Amino acid sequence: MSKSSAEFDVIVWGATGFTGRLVAEYLAKTQDSHRARWALAGRDLKKLEEVRSGLVSLVPSCAELPLLVADAKDPASLDALVTRTRVVCTTVGPYAKYGNELVAACTRAGTDYCDLTGEVQWMRRMIDDHHEQARASGARIVHTCGFDSIPSDLGTLMMQEHMREKHGGHLCSVRLYMGPMRAGASGGTVASLMQAMEEVAVDRSVRRVLVNPHALDPDPRQPRNPAERDLTTVRYSQEAGQWTGPFVMASVNTRVVRRSHALLGFPWGRDFLYTEVAGYGAGVKGLTRATSMTAGLGGFFVALQVKPLRKLLESKVLPAPGQGPSAEERERGFFVAQLLGEGKSPRTGREVKLKGKVAAKGDPGYAATARMLSEAALSLAFDANPTQGGVLTPASCMGMRLVERLRKAGMTFEVQELAA
Repeated sequence: MSKSSAEFDVIVWGATGFTGRLVAEYLAKTQDSHRARWALAGRDLKKLEEVRSGLVSLVPSCAELPLLVADAKDPASLDALVTRTRVVCTTVGPYAKYGNELVAACTRAGTDYCDLTGEVQWMRRMIDDHHEQARASGARIVHTCGFDSIPSDLGTLMMQEHMREKHGGHLCSVRLYMGPMRAGASGGTVASLMQAMEEVAVDRSVRRVLVNPHALDPDPRQPRNPAERDLTTVRYSQEAGQWTGPFVMASVNTRVVRRSHALLGFPWGRDFLYTEVAGYGAGVKGLTRATSMTAGLGGFFVALQVKPLRKLLESKVLPAPGQGPSAEERERGFFVAQLLGEGKSPRTGREVKLKGKVAAKGDPGYAATARMLSEAALSLAFDANPTQGGVLTPASCMGMRLVERLRKAGMTFEVQELAA
């Protein structure tokens, strides 16, 4: 069946989970604008009915929303599911445990796919196992369509497109400073992190993937620039005017941006440098925040290396999959990412400095992420897009079309010129 003749435009897989419900709510509340033919899918019909009932209380027309049942471990049921839709939008993680068969099914069927994964080791396996077959079938497999890594990936693309349009050429470097932000702990993110730690414990090659700055590149063996190493200490940034420290998701986002650059054909130069850190503000308060957060983050990752401590954190301290902040907490959340880029205009020969901003209201890992993932799925379903199949990224697949969608959905994507 061709994509154009599919029964549905979008299927939300994992609709009974915490984030899956938020995606379903977003699509329900905005369906007058997108008019997508969509359905809820999962493995438990009773829970799907409960989700639909909740949606009906918000949008009465959801009473007719189709419910589809399949099993993440049953290839035949997934094959039957994915052939009914143009796009599968999945929130079921850890993806390394529950995502393999779904990606394989979409690849076989030529069905487009988007997810929220931040699991670098799993994405590497999906690239190795499915990229070429997806190119042949036309399936666009797009990972990291939430807080990880749309602000980084599309923010960098936005900066480079501004440079190309206004000055010609490209930026030689882009640095992202994440913060301020207010976010609740994500049970799904914790589960993905624990999954990675379990894999590292039994297979040392996984660690080599995780620490490789080019782990997601078509050729992950390319030479590494020492400046690409993720920040591990507290530093003061003169250009940003604030104290910085390690950003917990930099080890994911930077790899995604570098894969985008490679898939686009290295338009920003082979020496393009992308880095990101957490920003904590200026002065003594900024230094105090940076120091305390860096120390806490370091202690947390040390504890994860010890199996008994890892199990204790998982059972007693950290949120479990399916758990997340309340509606009020999600509403109060927000994030602001600042991007600074430098390059030289081939038209004038002068140095160019740009400042970008990507921001959103709502908890980054839940409210904002549900918006980003939903709009990514709608972009795959409806936007004119000449991109061929493969294991792709938001920037290399949907590009500025998705930026425009997210702007219309209330997110901030903006660039301004700085004095050189």
